[in-house]
Amino acid sequence: MCLNASYQCKCLLEGDPCEPCRMTEKQKEVEETHLSNNLDVPEQSESTCEPEYSESSNVVAHKERSQHWGWMVSGIICVNILLLGCALVSGSADEDIDISMDYLQIYLIILLILTTAWMIYYAVYTARQDHAIVFKDSHAGPIWLRGGLVCFGILSFIMNIFKIASYVGYLHCDSAVKVAFPVVQIVFITVQTYFMWFHAKDCVQVQKNISRCGIMLTLSTNLVMWMTLVTEESLHQTSFPEHEFNETKHSGRSAYISKASYGDDKCKCSHTSCSIFKEAYYYLYPFNIEYSLFASAMAYVMWKNVGRVADEHSHHHFKFHIKEIIVGPITGVLMVIAGLATFIVYEMEMKITSYSDDDLKNDHALMTHFVMNIVIVVLMSLTTGLGCGIFKLDHKNHVSEKNPTRNLDVGLLVGASLGQFVISYFSIIAMIATGAKGHLNRLNLAWSIFMIIQLSLQNFFIIEGLHREPHHEIDPVTVVANPYVNEKDVGANGSVGSELDQKMPSEFVIEDPSHEHKHKLSWKRRVVKEVCAFLLLGNVILWIMPAFGARPQFDLETEVDFYKFNLWAAVVNIGLPFGIFYRMHSVASLFEVLLRS
Repeated sequence: MCLNASYQCKCLLEGDPCEPCRMTEKQKEVEETHLSNNLDVPEQSESTCEPEYSESSNVVAHKERSQHWGWMVSGIICVNILLLGCALVSGSADEDIDISMDYLQIYLIILLILTTAWMIYYAVYTARQDHAIVFKDSHAGPIWLRGGLVCFGILSFIMNIFKIASYVGYLHCDSAVKVAFPVVQIVFITVQTYFMWFHAKDCVQVQKNISRCGIMLTLSTNLVMWMTLVTEESLHQTSFPEHEFNETKHSGRSAYISKASYGDDKCKCSHTSCSIFKEAYYYLYPFNIEYSLFASAMAYVMWKNVGRVADEHSHHHFKFHIKEIIVGPITGVLMVIAGLATFIVYEMEMKITSYSDDDLKNDHALMTHFVMNIVIVVLMSLTTGLGCGIFKLDHKNHVSEKNPTRNLDVGLLVGASLGQFVISYFSIIAMIATGAKGHLNRLNLAWSIFMIIQLSLQNFFIIEGLHREPHHEIDPVTVVANPYVNEKDVGANGSVGSELDQKMPSEFVIEDPSHEHKHKLSWKRRVVKEVCAFLLLGNVILWIMPAFGARPQFDLETEVDFYKFNLWAAVVNIGLPFGIFYRMHSVASLFEVLLRS
């Protein structure tokens, strides 16, 4: 054996290595092979892993660029549609601008046809692809929102039928576009209601950019429709005075603006039912306006959910039992009945005084309306303050989950309330500047102040209620002892019991299904539910009165004299539609707070 490394064995010189030398050569070969493998591994890993990492990073970057491209293009589509719609709506509403209503209706017909075509394409092709709808947003499109959309859609459908029946009488002297527009709108309402009912929760994972652009087209179309309806309904309510002596009179109750409705004075209806259909669809305008807003809100949530991976286990199923609350619904219903009675009296007296110019009856109707509204707003403010106090006592964590539906609810709530805030502050300034002389001006000042307080408290109450963790109902269980384990049978061999007895459980846990409707609410939860029910009905009556024609802002002459008719009409006609939407949106939000409590 070669112990000295410098010594060379004779067997190597002879060409016939001995056993020790052969073992040494094999060890060297193994060591060299192992060393070469160790040196080659990092090179190989670098050559194989780097391309994979680079390839995956490139895919992620490409997806991010594609997503940003979709957001940007859909946003550009929305901005252009809205700006062009604003120009046409404002131009067609002003008699001094030579833009007829036909141009606006042609633009709307094009939008409605494109949007309807895309919704059909999405429902028939996109949504039926493999892995297209893997996730659904459980918070989006709740049943009460989709149910409200269906109800408003049916009433909007009826309104357009009345429009068609009325416009047909003007075909001999007016444009046929005014008949084609409600026909196309009927088709659009039918398709969109179906689309929103079945696809409002979708988080589409295929054709994302096309879906974003299509949903944004739907959102923009509904917003332009909303602007058109609000402008037309405002023109139905108020008209600009042509004579100085009639500058402060509210002349829109008995006449329509010809440019916003039917041709001109030279165009007469060919059948006698035109006036009946006019009055019929005039009272359905608020429902069509709300339909457009509901559809816009649902389309925005769908747009945010494109490509989203939603957590399907984060949704809580809430149960509502009417027997849990008594005081809130009863007092709320009484308040709605009283509000409806005073509103009907107010409207009837104002229509009579618009022809007879009886100032005494006019003042009496206005005083009744102001007093009723002050009572409603004060009661709602006190109730909301009670609810906020309960929230302060009942400490609960806030929901940390990111939810586009919840963010939209809060944004719409705060944004829509700004309309009523603006009108109230304008009224306060006018009343204070003029000295608030007379009982009507003092009542108007008090109403505006209490309205601001009520809006502020209600916004805080709703936002806090929506962000709190929902209450989780724990079903009780009953523990029952197993009688078979306690009865020990002694066998012939003297053993106690048997092997089966030893394996059987000593207790059974049984859920009590009969307890589902027998659970008792804590006093804090009951108070919150009563508050929500009362506020919900209060917002209903505050939505009904302005939506169906109450305009004390024009019946009282102080603001019109102070700001002049043009400025005051612009403030009211812009702010009041947002205030009307705020009340309807508050009803939906309060109902959700009621369910979560």
